[in-house]
Amino acid sequence: MKFYSTKRQAPETDLKEAVLRSLPADRGLYMPETLTAMPADYWANLEELSFPELSFQFANNLLQGSVPAEALKEIVYDAVNFEAPLVELNEDLSCLELFHGPSLAFKDFGARFMSRLMSHLVKGEDKTLDILVATSGDTGGAVALGFYKTPNIRVTILYPSGKVSLLQEKQLTTLGENITAVEVDGTFDDCQRLVKAAFLDEELSNKFNLSSANSINIARLIPQAFYYIRAFQQRKDKNRPVAMCVPSGNFGNITAGLMAKRMGLPIEQFIASNNSNDVFFEYLKTGEYSPRPSVRTYSNAMDVGSPSNFQRIQDLYDASVEAIRKDVKAYRFDDMETLTAIKEMKYRFDYVACPHTAVGYLGAKAFHQENPDHQVIFQATAHAAKFIDVVEDTLDESIEIPEALEVLQNRLKVAVPMSVEFEDFKKYLLER
Repeated sequence: MKFYSTKRQAPETDLKEAVLRSLPADRGLYMPETLTAMPADYWANLEELSFPELSFQFANNLLQGSVPAEALKEIVYDAVNFEAPLVELNEDLSCLELFHGPSLAFKDFGARFMSRLMSHLVKGEDKTLDILVATSGDTGGAVALGFYKTPNIRVTILYPSGKVSLLQEKQLTTLGENITAVEVDGTFDDCQRLVKAAFLDEELSNKFNLSSANSINIARLIPQAFYYIRAFQQRKDKNRPVAMCVPSGNFGNITAGLMAKRMGLPIEQFIASNNSNDVFFEYLKTGEYSPRPSVRTYSNAMDVGSPSNFQRIQDLYDASVEAIRKDVKAYRFDDMETLTAIKEMKYRFDYVACPHTAVGYLGAKAFHQENPDHQVIFQATAHAAKFIDVVEDTLDESIEIPEALEVLQNRLKVAVPMSVEFEDFKKYLLER
């Protein structure tokens, strides 16, 4: 299997370079050369497969021998060792819970798979792999836990100061060992810009073996496709068309679903549910893509003003907004609507949702009102307790904190302060 750049100005490469390099030299993003459809009997016999097995078969078909089957099976089975249950709210709306992994967020799927795949790819090499990752919230905690104490891998996580929740911050600033947190005096877009600039800097590339665990890395998207298939497998009504609503920020999550659809996943419609950072919503509406600085919202992991994976979506659809519109519907919701949705889900379904999940619920609800023949699944991307202040203030009641978060509350935060200037970040990397 070869991988090409979405800008098509860099040479094709193999899986190892695509994963460990993360970004092509032309500033595009890597995509697999082919997205081979899954065999018909895979979908026909889907009900009989366990979550790890359906994931392995999908990954094996996608990677086309780039990783030996037995090694890939070990990677997938070790990474996908927790569930993604589908919770039915009523006959029309269901919630796919993606927060049952160690960091209590959907990004555990990508981080755990990547850490194991990268370890396989560098096995036997006597050099350190430096992972640089920008986070708007949940990526940092998932990557920190996914790569914690992994031999020969050092992780640097950049996050925007004051723009992640307290417990999100504790997840990425309290582990130590091979995990370093860098607190950037800016936005997520600034963090992402610093990471991309580091990859393209010749001096840093010569000194360090750099890679990324953001969704700019194609290895993040592969395991995110797994839970789309698991959701479809668990649907109650086998006769109605299925739509999937995705709370969307950097658009890696929904891109993984669209790749799975290209490989035969029978989800008819995708819904990108935006918060006030709505550049994709505006793109579908106007046909013009206009990135802009992100604004802060309660659903902070979606506060992205220039989504990296927009490149991949355009590549999948040959830059045709008309083609994208056929598969993807978009909605946007502000903070007030998000808080109202948290209340509504609690009182209508006795379901406690985080702000991102509430945005997903709103998109699912809006789509179903326009398309009542569909059963709509929306993603619960994080446990509500990760945003305990917002959720408790909104519901005016206490919620239970899982033990995995409870133990973090009294741990000491350790983070390196950083400006938004690349030269400052480069100097830090060179001198540390």
